[in-house]
Amino acid sequence: MQEKRVQFELNNLTEDFSFGKVARQADGSVLYRQGKAVLLATVVMEEKPVDEPFLPLTVQYIEKAYAAAKIPGGFIKRETKPGDFEILTSRIVDRSLRPLFPEGFAHPVQITILVLSADENVDLQVAALHAANAAVLLSPLPIERSIAAVRLGRDSEGNLLVNPPLEALEEGSLDLLLVGSGSELTMIEMAARATEVIEDLEMEELPPEALMGPMPLMLPHQESNEVDEKEFVGWLRMAAERIKTASRAYAESFLPLKRRRDPETFTLLRAPEELVEFLRGRLAERIDAALAGLSKSERGAALGELRRIAAAELEEYGMHPEPAQLQTALETLVSEAVRRQILDEGRRADGRTLKEVRPIEIENNLLPSVHGSCLFTRGETQALVTATLGEAKEGQMYELLTDHAPRTERFMVHYNFPSFSVGEARPIGAPGRRELGHGNLAKRALEPVVDLRMEKTIRLVSEILESNGSSSMATVCGGALALCAAEVEIKALVAGVAMGLVKEGERSAILTDIMGLEDHYGDMDFKVAGTREGITALQMDIRSGGLDFSLLEKALMLAKEARLHILEIMERARKTIEPSGALPISEHFHIDPSAIVHVIGKAGSTIREIIQRFGVSIDLDREKGKVRVTGKDRDKVLAAREHISGIAANAKTLEIPTYEKGKRYTGTVKRVVDYGLFVEMPGGIDALLHVSKLGGEGGQDLRERFRPGEKIDVVVLDQKGRKVELATPEYYEASQG
Repeated sequence: MQEKRVQFELNNLTEDFSFGKVARQADGSVLYRQGKAVLLATVVMEEKPVDEPFLPLTVQYIEKAYAAAKIPGGFIKRETKPGDFEILTSRIVDRSLRPLFPEGFAHPVQITILVLSADENVDLQVAALHAANAAVLLSPLPIERSIAAVRLGRDSEGNLLVNPPLEALEEGSLDLLLVGSGSELTMIEMAARATEVIEDLEMEELPPEALMGPMPLMLPHQESNEVDEKEFVGWLRMAAERIKTASRAYAESFLPLKRRRDPETFTLLRAPEELVEFLRGRLAERIDAALAGLSKSERGAALGELRRIAAAELEEYGMHPEPAQLQTALETLVSEAVRRQILDEGRRADGRTLKEVRPIEIENNLLPSVHGSCLFTRGETQALVTATLGEAKEGQMYELLTDHAPRTERFMVHYNFPSFSVGEARPIGAPGRRELGHGNLAKRALEPVVDLRMEKTIRLVSEILESNGSSSMATVCGGALALCAAEVEIKALVAGVAMGLVKEGERSAILTDIMGLEDHYGDMDFKVAGTREGITALQMDIRSGGLDFSLLEKALMLAKEARLHILEIMERARKTIEPSGALPISEHFHIDPSAIVHVIGKAGSTIREIIQRFGVSIDLDREKGKVRVTGKDRDKVLAAREHISGIAANAKTLEIPTYEKGKRYTGTVKRVVDYGLFVEMPGGIDALLHVSKLGGEGGQDLRERFRPGEKIDVVVLDQKGRKVELATPEYYEASQG
C-alpha cells in the first residue's frame, strides 16, 4: 500500500493522518500528527476466535520517554510498567471503541498506541482516540462507523473552550471529555475543577504578604465549581453536533482506504435461534424464579443450577451445542427476563421500585489506630474507606511526559477490589486497570471540595469488602465521611450514585442505584457524584444506539434526587462522628488579622522558625485571623499557640510608618511578578507597585527590567494602614499633568 495522507481542520484541531508508511505488517496502522506530537496506532486481529461470550479487545497506550527528549528516571533506564496516565488513557480508548464492534465478535484484537513525539500543548488522550479510530477503520475489522472526541473546558469567565490547550484546561473550572459516533454519544467523562477566587480585590489591593511564599496561608476562598444538571445537558447538545460533523468527516475519508475482507471469515459468537427457543420454553419460569428476591450469591448459585438443568434437558433431546453457544443462549434468556421485568412490570430483581435507593448503613471511625475511617454499606455493596494525614513532603511524586519538573500529588484516592468481595477465590495482586479507573473517578469527585492550598498530604484508601454494583460511588460516599472523621475541612459532603437504562424501541426505563445484574444487562452505566450544589464528577458508558437528550436530562434529575437522599443520610451520620484517638493534636484560635503579617515574618522567616522550634504545622486565615496549630505533642502544640498569641499581642504595640501622599521615596525591589513589583519601603513596609502604574516603556517583560535587590524611586499614591499604593515618578507626573 502506497503512503496516503489525510488532513483535517476540525474542532480547533489540526490533524494529519498518514497510512501505508510504517508498521505495514499490522492489519491497520496510522502515523498521526498534531502539532509536534506524533503517535503510531496499530491494530492486529487474531484469526482464531475465542469460545467465550465476550469481546477479547486489548488496548495499550504507551508513552516513550524519548518522545519528550528524556531518559527514563530511576535505576532502570528503559520504559517498564505503565504509569497511571497511560492506564487511564488505555481505558478511555477501550470504552470508546468497544461499542463499535458487532455483537458476538469473538476474535482477539490488540490496539497499540505509541507516543513517538510529544507536544506539551497537545491533548494526548484525544490524539490517541483519533489515531486508534483511524487504524481500526483502515483495518479489515467489520466496523463501518467512526468515532470522534471533543474535550470541553471553561475559563474564569465561564466561557466554554473546545479542545483547549492543556494549560488552559488545567487552569479552568471544567474537564469534560465526550466521544461519539455520528449522532450517538458512546463515552462521557466529566470532572469539575476547583479554582482559587479572590473576591472584590484588585491585584494592587492584595496584601503583598498574601502572595509571598511558599507559606501555609489561606487565600480568600476556593470555588468547587459544581455543574448544574440542565447546563450540563446544554453542553452535551453543543458537543454532540461537533462530534457528528467530525466523525462523518473521518468516516468519509478513511473508509475508502479500508482493507476489505469477506464477512464470512469473521466469527460472531451467537446462540442458534432454535437453541434459544428450546431453552426459553423450558427455563423461562425457572429464570424468573432465580432472579426474584435473592441475594447476589444466591442468585449466582441459582443461575449456575440453571446451566446444569439446561445441559440435562439438551442431553435428553440429543442436542449437543458448544459450551460457548449454551452460555450465550442462557445469557440471552437472562437478559430478556431482566429487561422484561423492568419494562413490563416496573420491578427489579431485588424487589425495588425503579427509583429506589438500597438501604444505607454508615459507621464512622470504627478503626481506633486510623486518623479517620468510614464503613459505608449500600445494599450488597460495602466500602471501608480510611483517611491518613501526612506532611506535604509525603505526597506522591510523579511526572507527565511533557513535564520539565516532577509534580507532587497531595490528595490521593486508592481503590482496592479483592476477589472475596464478589465471592471468588483468587489471590490479591497489584492493582489493575479497573482499580485505577475507579479510584481516579472517586478522586475527581472528591477533589473539588478539598482545599487545594493545604500544606498537608491526604491519602484515602477504599477497601471494597462486598460488591454488587456501584462500588466506586460507595467509595465517594465513604471517602467524604472518612475525610470528616479525620477532621479534614471540606466545603461540602459528596455523594455518588450509579444510574442505569433499559431501552427497547420507544420504551425505556431509568434505574436508580443499579446493582451488578442491571449494569451487565442494561444499556447504560451512568455514575454521577456531587454535592447539594451540583455535579463534581460524572462517567457514562452507553451501549445502546443513540442518546435521547430528554432521557438523559431525566436521568440526571433522578440521579440528583437520589444524591440528595443519600446526602441526608450522610449528614446525619456526620453529626455522630467521634474524633479518632489517632488524630494529631490541633489547636484552633483567633488573633487580630492585622497581626498575621508579624506571625509570618519577613519572607516567612518567623513562621518557619516556629514550625521548626515546636515541631508543628500551622494554617493561617488572613481574612478572619483564624489559626490552626497541629502536632503530635500536646505540650509543644500549646507552647506554639502561646508563642503565636504573644507575637500577636506584641504586634499591637508596633508603630506603622506613615508616608506622605505624593512624596517621592527610595525603596528596594523585593520580588518581581507578572502584575508588578513588591517594594520594601523605608520603615520595613512591603508595598505593591502595580504594572499599570509603572509608566515608561511597555511590552517588555518585568523580569528583564527589574531585579530583586535593586533600588527604585517611587511615589506614594495612597496608604491604608500597612497597605501602600505606589507609582513611578514618571507615571505620577503624567497623571498630574
